[in-house]
Amino acid sequence: MKTKLMILAGLFLFIFSSAKSGVSDSEAKKETGIAFHQGTWEEALQKAKTEGKPVFLDVYASWCGPCKLLKARTFPNEQVGEFYNANFINVAVDGEKGEGIELARNYKVRGYPTLLFIDSEGKVIAQTAGYRNPKQFVELGKQVINK
Repeated sequence: MKTKLMILAGLFLFIFSSAKSGVSDSEAKKETGIAFHQGTWEEALQKAKTEGKPVFLDVYASWCGPCKLLKARTFPNEQVGEFYNANFINVAVDGEKGEGIELARNYKVRGYPTLLFIDSEGKVIAQTAGYRNPKQFVELGKQVINK
């Protein structure tokens, strides 16, 4: 009996791990939404300077509901990604971990999510907080660019 259960469990895991999601390989590889910089804050500022772009900094917390909504609904949006990837160096940090603690302190973050727009010298251009839907988020970025 024990052997049969183990075989069934193994078969069950195999079936679910090899099942296709219905999305073609080319669709699965296509990235949409904001491409966040993978590196240090100093590297992001240097990249901003090199590319002549400001930095968009998302300071979030793992427990924050509006932060989760931004990550689930706004940041993956194709139009948001097109606009922000073209106009900003995008950085996301957990304000309660690692380098995010110092950034949250330096930029006087009082709540999550805090959305900062920063020049390549590290000076704040604009700052706001809270959830924005994709349309509102693109409009926010346009206001920053047109300042």
